Amino acid sequence: MFLELDGCGPRYAQLIRSLRSAILDGRMAPGSRLPPTRELARDLGMSRTTLLTAYEQLRAEGYIEGRVGSGSYVARLQLTPPLRPAVGGDDAPTSRFAERARQFRERKIARRHFGLRYELRFGDPLTNPALNAAWGRELARATAYSPLTVIGAWGLPALRQQVCDYLARRRGLQASPDDILIVSGTQQAYALCARVLLDEGDTVVLEEPHYFGAYHVMVTHGARLHPVRTDDEGLVCAELPATAPKLILTTPSHQFPTGAVLSLPRRLELLRYASLKRCWILEDDYDGEFRYDAHPLAALRALDEADRVIYAGTFSKTLFGGLRLAYLVLPAALREDFITAKYLSDMSSGGIEQAALAHFMESGGFERHLRHARKELQARREALIAGLHRHAGERVEIVHSPAGMHVVAWLNGYDHKRAETLIAHARERGLGLYSMAPHYLQPPARPGLLLGYCSLSVTELREATQLLGECMDAVP
Repeated sequence: MFLELDGCGPRYAQLIRSLRSAILDGRMAPGSRLPPTRELARDLGMSRTTLLTAYEQLRAEGYIEGRVGSGSYVARLQLTPPLRPAVGGDDAPTSRFAERARQFRERKIARRHFGLRYELRFGDPLTNPALNAAWGRELARATAYSPLTVIGAWGLPALRQQVCDYLARRRGLQASPDDILIVSGTQQAYALCARVLLDEGDTVVLEEPHYFGAYHVMVTHGARLHPVRTDDEGLVCAELPATAPKLILTTPSHQFPTGAVLSLPRRLELLRYASLKRCWILEDDYDGEFRYDAHPLAALRALDEADRVIYAGTFSKTLFGGLRLAYLVLPAALREDFITAKYLSDMSSGGIEQAALAHFMESGGFERHLRHARKELQARREALIAGLHRHAGERVEIVHSPAGMHVVAWLNGYDHKRAETLIAHARERGLGLYSMAPHYLQPPARPGLLLGYCSLSVTELREATQLLGECMDAVP
């Protein structure tokens, strides 16, 4: 008897699934006799006990029946027609949310390349082996001393207090623990904002260019997007819509992806607009800790007297991407609605990780890591820019932005098609390059590259830029 096991889980469970499938799709006809357990155990190379366990489970579920002195037989289920997987499934009924998600999930985004020697992907945090060891110690301590129960949806009180203390010191933002909601990454922060604030058809202002993850969330929730361009001073507030939007998405401390900083006059103009129009602002401070020419800027919310700004910060960029912890600083009017939405989403974020992070911050380990990361990232940034000047020369125009974790380089003399050819050729040579185009609703006038430098050493960045120059020679 031929049975294919899927390799997932205990062998008796694999056997149950295989026999059940054979019965349901008609390969084992109703009334047919199953092989004796001793014989089948020998054929499959497993213990008879495993076979008996599987047979008993199928008998309890009604798929087989035992006959005294005769053996086990397939029950007569009278399935008409036999159960088979549906072909295609395009007409399966789904919600409008699912339909929109299906429509937009295929939008061209910067998909990660694997197996490349030099990966210049943006968004990856600094690779720091010392952090791995420190985090392991914090996790072990948290596991030993923390309750293993589900914590409240708001998040661990100790972590919320540490976030408040940190924001007051580093971002000029005064908040109480009651203002803080711990979430599972910035992407969940966007999803909660959409769920709490938006109905289908509501207008959302989106920076152009923008973070495509925010775009996907808002469109999938049924928002009507109103792009507003950015320039060297950030969001052009004079072009905000006359009709009040429901929500404004902005990255004022380091515009993503261009790197522009929202000037103080525009910050004040944006806050006046939100107060007058009674709309909300989501301030995404995804990498505001990393400035290399001065201290980090005060957050937009620190200037907000009308309580219209929702502030989002993340530990996934400052520590490591696998740590799915971020936080929101919420206006008082939205607190209860957000905690309810968080509870309905996943009840709460991981308690052990929150406890480990709270102690890491309290002990000073977090800010020691940030000081090390700033120094190391500045060196890597300088190596990348120097390499671009040396090996790409006038073929690239580097956008000045002494902050963040990536560099924007516009390509001179290339059109979009030729730029894609360059990216493909570089990938064949082991160099991961990423286009600026996915961050625009309409392609920019000229192509550009979004170059992350966190995951490569100074030496590797020098080698990567040399390889980039060779690729540009091959695809002029």
